[in-house]
Amino acid sequence: MAAETVDLSHAMVTAPVSAGDWLVIAPVAIPIVVGAILLMVRHETRLHASLAIGGLLVTLATNVGLLSRVLADGPQVMTMGRWLPPFGITFAADALGASLALVATLVATVCAIYAQKDIEATGRRYGFYPFMFLMMAGVGGSFLTGDIFNLYVWFEVFVISSFGLLILGSTHRQLDGATKYAILNLVGTTLFLIATAYLYGIFGTLNMADIARKADAMRDTGPMMTLAVLYLLAFGMKAAAFPVNFWLPASYHTPRIVTAALFGGILTKVGVYSLLRVLVMLFPVERAELSGVIAWVAAATMVLGIVGALAQSDLRRVLGFVVISGVGVMLAGLALGTQEGLTGTILYAFHSVLAMTALYLLAGVMNELGGTYSLHDLSGLYRKSPLIAALALLIVLAVAGLPPASGLWPKVLLVRASIDAGLPWLSFAILLTGLLTTIALGKVYILTIWRQKEPAEEGAAAASVPMPGVGYASLIMLAVPVLLLGLYPEPFIRIAETAADGLINSSAYIGAVFPAGGQP
Repeated sequence: MAAETVDLSHAMVTAPVSAGDWLVIAPVAIPIVVGAILLMVRHETRLHASLAIGGLLVTLATNVGLLSRVLADGPQVMTMGRWLPPFGITFAADALGASLALVATLVATVCAIYAQKDIEATGRRYGFYPFMFLMMAGVGGSFLTGDIFNLYVWFEVFVISSFGLLILGSTHRQLDGATKYAILNLVGTTLFLIATAYLYGIFGTLNMADIARKADAMRDTGPMMTLAVLYLLAFGMKAAAFPVNFWLPASYHTPRIVTAALFGGILTKVGVYSLLRVLVMLFPVERAELSGVIAWVAAATMVLGIVGALAQSDLRRVLGFVVISGVGVMLAGLALGTQEGLTGTILYAFHSVLAMTALYLLAGVMNELGGTYSLHDLSGLYRKSPLIAALALLIVLAVAGLPPASGLWPKVLLVRASIDAGLPWLSFAILLTGLLTTIALGKVYILTIWRQKEPAEEGAAAASVPMPGVGYASLIMLAVPVLLLGLYPEPFIRIAETAADGLINSSAYIGAVFPAGGQP
């Protein structure tokens, strides 16, 4: 079907841009500006950490302001170049995008603090912080764009910058992991671009609000199922869903631990977000028809992911498979498509960003205390640091979905939604995954924290280990929201409910983009 002809005669507007409009673009613009400044002072490495932390704190403040405005007034929109939608490049922040952008910026700020210890002067000079800020600009743009082609553009921004972070150090292992990461992500990116070109040929627009309001009329004539399947494959690969998840365990164990923490906490959630945005808001009928397939993909991803973790002896590889398993849990809510199921998925995404980042940083502190990531050799950390034992216990409980930490409530919502939807086997898969996660991370905890080797086995060097103060501070900053989400989940659940309702009932989103209700 050919793209429809559009009239551009009334597309230009001259309305002034309000302060609220600038809040929409600030989480993207600030990282780009700060990244450019860091690049200009790349030889002054002593300035990098303070500039980066300051820039991220400012970005975090704008994210808080944006989410507050969205929750109070509904979706916020800014269209570039004074071109009315659907012709201009539109940024549209709803509860889903704004909340995920906020949580992602929070963990990036913590990682920037941890990087003071983890990234040496050479790594800073070769661009760790500029790459990090470019990645965060791509992540923020992905969460806040209202245009599906620009979603592709922002994907490319964070993929390219994440590739730079992967190879920082240029070891053989890093180059090998980065090559696999780049090639396999290229496949997903190509599918994404093909699907987007196909979509434009059918709808004649790339504005997501415009597509959402036209989809019903196009359903009888357009190949909607083909588009939905293409996007499911493309974003499923970005999210590391089974069976297109093999790139993640091949690459996430290779970079510096702070880089792996950024990746494990944030990047796969951009893929999950894109699946929610496209399949629930744009193609809800097709999502419902694919729900059985998505449910089996979710179950396979969560169970096989955690089984892979059980088989590993390197702590970083364990965590890579735990990331994959968490993606499966989030896909369960996508398969259900109900208000409660989507609320559980979004709440789990909040939890996973925080808990997985904390788990990777915990691994970094363990390596600093014990000198290795090998579960065969790492032991006796309780004797070296009781505080790390307490923090590790909280983080393990969170990732396993046990009280009093953050992972409990999203799984409660997802299990209940699965039973209500007549899919008890999916709820069983979620519970089984929780049990296997407890076993996998419990084994890690026992081997690294409680196991005591004979002094002769530990060696003389293990007797005196400097306490990683920056690592402790970073873990505590993440442990607080993890514990808060577990003990006082109501505000987070309300945000997740608002975000889920915005996906299912997109009229507020469409109305914010097209306030007049029709074509310009």
